[in-house]
Amino acid sequence: MQEAKALFQKLKITSLLDLALHIPSSYNNTTLAQSIKIGEVQTFEAKVDEVSNINGRLRIGFYLLQFNRRISSMLFKVTPYHRQLYTLGSQHYIQGRVEEYRGFLQMNQAKSLKKVGEIIPKYSTEVKESSMRSLIEYYISEQNLYAEGLDSLEVATLLGLHYPQTIQQTQTYDRDVLKFVEAFNHIKKLRGKREDFPALDVLNGELIPFVKSLPFQLTKEQQKVIYEVQQDLKSKEKAAKRLIIGDVGSGKTVVILAAAVMAYPKKSILMAPTSLLAVQIYDEAVKFLPQSMSIALVKQGKTEGDYLTADFVVGTHALLYKEDLPKASLVMVDEQHRFGTKQRAILEQLMSSKEEKPHYLQFSATPIPRTQAMMESELIDVSLITTTPFEKDITTRIIGKEDFPELLEDIKEQIAQNHQVLIIYPLVEESTQIPYQSIEEGRGFWEKKFQNVYVTHGKDKNKEEVLRKFRDNGEILLATTVVEVGISLPCLTLIVIVGAERLGLATLHQLRGRVGRLGLKSWCYLFTNNKKNERLRSFTQTMSGFEIAKLDLKFRNSGDILDGTVQSGLQFRWLNLADDEQIVKVAKERVQNL
Repeated sequence: MQEAKALFQKLKITSLLDLALHIPSSYNNTTLAQSIKIGEVQTFEAKVDEVSNINGRLRIGFYLLQFNRRISSMLFKVTPYHRQLYTLGSQHYIQGRVEEYRGFLQMNQAKSLKKVGEIIPKYSTEVKESSMRSLIEYYISEQNLYAEGLDSLEVATLLGLHYPQTIQQTQTYDRDVLKFVEAFNHIKKLRGKREDFPALDVLNGELIPFVKSLPFQLTKEQQKVIYEVQQDLKSKEKAAKRLIIGDVGSGKTVVILAAAVMAYPKKSILMAPTSLLAVQIYDEAVKFLPQSMSIALVKQGKTEGDYLTADFVVGTHALLYKEDLPKASLVMVDEQHRFGTKQRAILEQLMSSKEEKPHYLQFSATPIPRTQAMMESELIDVSLITTTPFEKDITTRIIGKEDFPELLEDIKEQIAQNHQVLIIYPLVEESTQIPYQSIEEGRGFWEKKFQNVYVTHGKDKNKEEVLRKFRDNGEILLATTVVEVGISLPCLTLIVIVGAERLGLATLHQLRGRVGRLGLKSWCYLFTNNKKNERLRSFTQTMSGFEIAKLDLKFRNSGDILDGTVQSGLQFRWLNLADDEQIVKVAKERVQNL
């Protein structure tokens, strides 16, 4: 199989189970029929008892030996080969779809088969049928499948699909077996990709005084995740490699600060995607970290504190351009998916020394289903924070044009209480493609009706300054999804999302997470031209980001969230990450016991 490597590349196959999971798309059943079934493709033993030409076509009468019945076949594309093949008295195995017309059996364009008694798999792939069959015959054997770690039922199911003895084997297999093999294969491949390195330092700074000094109680999940990080940082043999996924408002910043305390007296560094986020984390660090720890902030063109000597450095990607950045034993990245893979790797590399690497923690506010977290944890340790320190009281409603007067009254009421309002538009400027107003079309109305209206969007170079000014003085902010992640607006109690059906559920959840940050009663209005949208209706019924991640999978194909860590957008053919948690759990246990 010298050409196998090129075929595998074309088929994107990297493991034997990848090949085994290329299940045939259909089968050619050449076993002799035991009964005549109208409408089905069947195979019979037959003898030619009539041949006639009709307007260039060939009409052949067959006598079915086993059933003592006749069946006729019309051949529309006749060649000399057909005339030579179907001679009076010749015997054949014929195959075709059986039809009935006025009590007479018909099989148009009957094929004469050389061999019968086989069920031949047909593969829909980018390579030739014969090449695909050769790969299967060469690699997919009982011995090889057992060697991969499959059990007898899984081996029998796969062999029954690739080498069926009866047509029933191709129709009555257990789909859960294929789901399991798919999960098992994916987890095995991830485990094979994981690389661990020794850590620069053991980090076991005193945590208890810090926790006791906090003016609030940590949630059970915050405590659990901090404990997991603590165990990671104590290792010298293996540098931490952990992704911490926290729902909107779940309190990830405290975990960041706790990790910095555990690193002390060694240095730690955190990179955030925007200067606004960096400033927020810096402010929290100044407020809550022990006074013995020195803290620095690094932004483009501006720094606070001395990053050369600081124990904890917070910064934006400006950190990557500081040639004199001191070595840190702990590297953290907030909102990791907002950075490119290369940017994240540069920071880790800057801190590495020969084979030793810094402990590395990534944080994300994009929840994923537990099933996905269970699988991805083969490549990188994953911690989930699914609860929030306090229950948010947010009412989510779907509204249309007819509800606008009522919406206007609600907005006025919130502003009268010194609360703030956020209106998310789908576009900055008018477009004929989208049936909703843009910011530029809508801003005149709001500026005329209200005081202190602020406007920003993704291309606005001053967006962070605008957001700061709005936070301190604003009544209404008009924006695009630029405010999706991270910014803390404590007085925000009402958000309107225009054209909500155009956004993914995860984005809607992030936007809704901007309101009610201090527990104030809040509202999220989904403005749409289609109030019967099932996806939006489902969204209004839960506040849990992890439930929404499951819903997202039901409404679209699932894909990996660890962008840049594993292949993003990976699709599963059988496995459903929204529902198949138990299957993934068993597959993970099997891989761990190999």
